[in-house]
Amino acid sequence: MHFVIMGCGRVGASLARAIEAAGHEVAVIDQDEGSFRRLGASFDGRTVQGVGFDRDTLRRAGIEDAYAFAAVSSGDNSNILAARVAREKYGIENVVARIYDPGRAEIYQRLGIPTVATVKWTSDQMLRRLLPQGHVPEFTDPSGRVVIAEMPVSSGWIGHRITDLEAAVDGRVAYLTRLGEGLLPGRDTVYQDGDLVHVALERDHLATAERVLDAPPPSS
Repeated sequence: MHFVIMGCGRVGASLARAIEAAGHEVAVIDQDEGSFRRLGASFDGRTVQGVGFDRDTLRRAGIEDAYAFAAVSSGDNSNILAARVAREKYGIENVVARIYDPGRAEIYQRLGIPTVATVKWTSDQMLRRLLPQGHVPEFTDPSGRVVIAEMPVSSGWIGHRITDLEAAVDGRVAYLTRLGEGLLPGRDTVYQDGDLVHVALERDHLATAERVLDAPPPSS
């Protein structure tokens, strides 16, 4: 799969190397050509000099074929603008933006853009919002059999009960993240746009569950 990252600072370079190590293609955008040195000599991905929310720059980075987009530059406004362009113009569902002001997180979540505040940032948090979730479980029990993973969910599930999602994947939704806050779903809780869904299930079922939820529910 192809990934596009805006920003080649310490965070962006680390993220790009991690995604490439997972076997995916990566394009990195930055205004400063010298910043690409952080990627190291072994990096085989694409580097694109330019403004990350400029459409020509994004196209040169392969945004039209991208599975996911991460905006991790040093500016909140640039990150959100680029993330919105990727989501709204190019239809990229897996989008995440790094922010420096945690107080803005709720606003961005309402726009349907998952955010990671700098004070909470870890590589795992960012990777969980970009890579297919079978690669990076959030929790694994000591036996290695049961995991909790954040699952990508198609917009076609909006308005469906969480119990419908559970039945489709033969798992349990451990919790939701809604507008930056954790939520334990009840029987009547419905999936809303922007919700992050954390599913508990057997590790062997991860890939299948991801495919099911990443597609619209079957017509009744």
